[in-house]
Formats: sequence, C-alpha cells, structure tokens
Amino acid sequence: MTGTRLGDDAGAAGRAPTWDTATAGVVLARLGPRRQPSLRFFTPAEEAAAEALLDLVLARSAEDPPVPVLSVIDARLATGEGDGWRYADVPEDPEAWRRSLAALDEEARLRHDGRVFAELGHGDRDRLLRHVLQLGGRDWYGMPAAHVWSLWTRYACEAYYAHPSAWDEIGFGGPAYPRGYLRLGRGRRETWEAPR
Repeated sequence: MTGTRLGDDAGAAGRAPTWDTATAGVVLARLGPRRQPSLRFFTPAEEAAAEALLDLVLARSAEDPPVPVLSVIDARLATGEGDGWRYADVPEDPEAWRRSLAALDEEARLRHDGRVFAELGHGDRDRLLRHVLQLGGRDWYGMPAAHVWSLWTRYACEAYYAHPSAWDEIGFGGPAYPRGYLRLGRGRRETWEAPR
C-alpha cells in the first residue's frame, strides 16, 4: 500500500527528511514491529481478546501493513495516558478495558460452548460484536454498550491512524512541520503533494 495514494514509492515516511528531528524521530519509531516484545498492561487472555477485537474493529487482514495497534493501546493503558475525559457511567479506561474484554470472553463462553472470544471464528466474533453494537445505550455487563463501543473504537482508531502505513492508505502525506500547510480548503493541494 505504501506510496500508492501519494504518488511516490516512499509513502508518508519518505517525507521524513522534510520534518524536524523530533517529529521524524517520533514518526519513524512507529515503523517498528507489529507487536512489541512484551506487553505491560494486558494479561495473555486480555491480549488474545483485544487482538481479535481490534482485527474486527479495524477490518484488518494478514495482508495489511503491520500497524502495532495493540502495543500502542497497551502502552497508553500501562502509563495511564488517557484522553482526559470519560463517560460518567464507565470506569477509568484501564478498568473499562479489563472489564469489557472479560465481558467479551464471558459472552463468547455463554454463546459458544465455553470458548473465549479469541477462539471463535471470524463470523461468530463479528456477530457477537454486532450484538454489542446493537445494544446501544443499554447495559452490557454493567456498562452502556455504546460507551464500551466508543472506548474500543476511539483507542483503535487513534492508534491505527497515528501510523505512517495508515496515512498512506488514506492519502495523508504526514506532518507538514516545520513547512506547514498553506493551501487550506477542499481540493487544494500543496506543491509537494502528488496530483490526483
């Protein structure tokens, strides 16, 4: 996928020489392995459930570029880095993640002969997640299902779209710092951006 939307083979990461040193360091560090050597927050059971959940939420496949979504979320939760807000009827993010992953496993066990969420096939996982989504504001294991869904998708999307491979997928050329964007507005492209 790299470079296919940007018109060059290097993709967004290829623009690193135009960034300041700090920005380049942060962005290029994101190009490491899909899963860091060890997770600090998630238990092995939570890791399995979270990986299966994230694959569905982000519609990932084995052919997609490796984006370390789980390790980014794990690092945020391990260090207590949150968004600065939460729904009043949902616990703090680390506890909400633990409870919601345990709930996924429990729901899977009840519906599928004792198998946990990660052990289910794609179709069964998808149906279970659709069930949670369709509950809307109704209670799901002590939390409003819509707020749990918001937690999962918010963390998944923030981690995924912070990665240069995702930028290439959507045609974003990466940070424009320090040069900045000058041609603001719909359909206006910078001189350094590839034409459509």
